[in-house]
Order: sequence, then C-alpha cells, then structure tokens
Amino acid sequence: MDDDANIEHAAQRLQAGGIIAYPTEAVYGLGCDPLNEAAVTRLLALKQRPSAKGMILIAAEEAQLAPFMATLPATMLQRLRQSWPGPVTWIVPATPTTPSWLTGDHDTIAVRVTAHPVAAALCRAFGGALVSTSANRSGEPPARAADVVQQQFGEQLDYILAGPLGGLSRPTRICDARTGAIIRE
Repeated sequence: MDDDANIEHAAQRLQAGGIIAYPTEAVYGLGCDPLNEAAVTRLLALKQRPSAKGMILIAAEEAQLAPFMATLPATMLQRLRQSWPGPVTWIVPATPTTPSWLTGDHDTIAVRVTAHPVAAALCRAFGGALVSTSANRSGEPPARAADVVQQQFGEQLDYILAGPLGGLSRPTRICDARTGAIIRE
C-alpha cells in the first residue's frame, strides 16, 4: 500500500473501534477514537495506565478539538495558537460533555494541533481528534520505531502505521493554558 492507502486503512481501523500505533513528533503514539469508551478502556489496559491521569488528544486543526475544549478566553486561545500547529500540548478546561474516560480525575483535557504530517493526515482521514499516548507500557521508554511497537504490543494492536518520527528527541512539551506553566519539558 502507498502512504495514502495506509493512512486510510488506519483511519478505517480507528472508525471500527480499533487501536493503532502511528508516528508523532518524537515517539510512536497509540491512538483510538476518543468517543469510543471501549477503545479508550482497552488502550489504557494495554498501556497499564491509570484512567485517573486522563488522555491527550491530537488533531489536524483546532476545530477538531472544539467539542472537547470549554470556551477559552481570548488570551488563552492566543497562547495556544502561537504554538499550533506544533509540538506543544496544552492542558485546557474541558467541556462539561467531555467524557470522564478522557479527563480522568480532572476538569481539564490535554490537547495538541500536530504539525506532524502523518499524524495530521491520520486525523483528517479519521475525521476528528484522536487519543494520542506514547506507545509503551507505563514506566517503560516510549517506542521510537514501528518494529519496537510490534515487539511490545504485537497482535494486541489493530494496525501499525509506519512512518518517520518528527525529529524531536523527547515527547512534546505539556503546558497549562491557564497559567502558561510548563508541566513537562
């Protein structure tokens, strides 16, 4: 399959409730449909990640994140837009309708408009934002290659979308949009 066909196949797996791995700015990510509770629950179990932590969502454009983000003050929106698309994840107030399986024990949601071409194309093909969490079990280093993802998760994933990473040496920075504080460098 060519790249477009691989992206379309990955999007179809997501739409069917699957969990896939795909390249991001620094590491491979695991993703699923954020509105599919069963898929998110399965992803958390694969990673051995506590649901209380909440999830990160990525999108190709800000509009794909709108259903999950509360109305933000202009100054906060400006802060986000100065770094998007790009490798900065922002913690923002969540809408009251954002599912608890995404927010965990928080009233916030972590969001990013990605500039990574494969990840952005995947969001476009899927038709919305995706859960994006590093491809590793909690406490282990994130995978930086498709074959490492295959070794770690094998048949537990529905598809591995191979592609180049974005060139960052570590996962994206996470900042609090309310304060500008850096949560993860």
